Amino acid sequence: MEIREIRCEDAEAFLEMKKQLDRETEFMLYEPDERQTTLEEMRSQLKEAEQSERLAIFAVFDDERPVGFVESHAGSLRRNRHRASLVIGLLQAYRGRGYGRALLERLEQWARLKGIRRLELTVMEHNRPAMFLYSRFGFSIEGMRKGSLCVNDELVNEFYMAKRLDGGFEK
Repeated sequence: MEIREIRCEDAEAFLEMKKQLDRETEFMLYEPDERQTTLEEMRSQLKEAEQSERLAIFAVFDDERPVGFVESHAGSLRRNRHRASLVIGLLQAYRGRGYGRALLERLEQWARLKGIRRLELTVMEHNRPAMFLYSRFGFSIEGMRKGSLCVNDELVNEFYMAKRLDGGFEK
């Protein structure tokens, strides 16, 4: 297994992995077949990531095939450039093997190099495996968005979670 930044030449495999995630789990934002991203759009997004100082996408690869990713968008203004929001996903067959933690560790290395002091994410209230991973990695629950998503015609709550990279949550 290898973890590295995603590149433009990975666009087709990366898009297919994201579509597979959409089919495999209800914990990601997209429903099956809802993602309309074209291959050209994916190439453009990855090119932007390669050129951006505020955007990073890392993937874990199994024999040149991406099987999980973490994507982070850092603020670009003086008031929010110290924080980055992230999304993470792993194909079902690769969960529970430490790849999620490895992706978060790689992202945190990048964040520290960029002067980012706060990582943020949201997670569905009933996604206990993800909440366990985030908690073990140092994320804390800061709040809840009640009924913020609708999954299978049911309203679902999301937790806001964050991790300070400079220690603590005091000013």
